[in-house]
Amino acid sequence: MTRFDGEFAEFYSARFEAVRRTAFALCGDWVEAEEIAQAGFVRLYAKWPRVAGGNADAYLRTVVTRLFLDARRRGRARERLVAEPPERSGPEDTAQVDDRQSLLAALVRVSPRQRATLVLRIVHDLSVEEVARTLGCSTGTVKSQLARGMNALREAYRGAELSERSVRDVG
Repeated sequence: MTRFDGEFAEFYSARFEAVRRTAFALCGDWVEAEEIAQAGFVRLYAKWPRVAGGNADAYLRTVVTRLFLDARRRGRARERLVAEPPERSGPEDTAQVDDRQSLLAALVRVSPRQRATLVLRIVHDLSVEEVARTLGCSTGTVKSQLARGMNALREAYRGAELSERSVRDVG
């Protein structure tokens, strides 16, 4: 065991759930989000001695975002075979959950690059410059991706709301 293992284990324990939620916001699938988060931590561990003293959170956020985008570029469509469907607990406040589900469904319809820009800028509240560094692009690209992403999200959200209303009206 190296002298950094304990420090990395603490970092992992403190940050894993937040990183998994970020990955879920990017991909919209909890299983894939966990895989992305785990792969991000594996890559971080390999660089831990160099990034531990700096900004490990920013490095990890960059790695997770790029893992998500790389998977989308490759057109990775995977089947997940399971013996039994996972158990799901019922929500107490269904109105809030319905809104959240509509928003998440709309977010998944936005292109991966725009989705990554939206999640980093809005969910993580990063500056345009930080998002540009994370994505490896210019600030102008971030601004245009953000504007286009917001428009696409609005359209997808309206579409999700309309289809939910028509299902409720029929049912």
